[in-house]
Amino acid sequence: MIWPVNPVKPTGQSMKKLLIIITCIASLALAACSPRIIHKIDVQQGNVVTQTQVNQLEPGMNRSQVRFIMGSPMVADVFHQNRWDYIYLFQPGYGESVEKRVTLFFDDDMLARLDGTFRPGDPIPEGEANIRQTGLIVPPEERIEPGILNKLWHYITFRKPGEKDYQVEK
Repeated sequence: MIWPVNPVKPTGQSMKKLLIIITCIASLALAACSPRIIHKIDVQQGNVVTQTQVNQLEPGMNRSQVRFIMGSPMVADVFHQNRWDYIYLFQPGYGESVEKRVTLFFDDDMLARLDGTFRPGDPIPEGEANIRQTGLIVPPEERIEPGILNKLWHYITFRKPGEKDYQVEK
């Protein structure tokens, strides 16, 4: 006699496990199709040094003139006070990193020589010619109505709400 085979009905617990397994396999398959799963950001560190700045440097400039052109140095070593290092590192999310370095040497607080990836008098690269200086635009101050305590203070001190606490002599 042949026994009838009763198929096993899936229970709620096994259905949940099956659904979790199918979801994980589908997620892995979709992730494998993507060439870049993680987004990497571009990282810039240090002083932005350009060939234009280096071309403006001349031997015999004092420290304040050099600071005006180049900005404050990234590394001002306490043990080597006659040396300023300007280091710039650009690490794109995908690609090779770029490091630029300029070291300035001073004798008696005057620029003596420089060393690094930039040389004075080298031609300015194409992309650098289009770099513009950015400025900060400050919007005008908005007038805010004074609160009740502010009004009370002006009433007590006999001043008008727009009047300043001090007088500027001309």
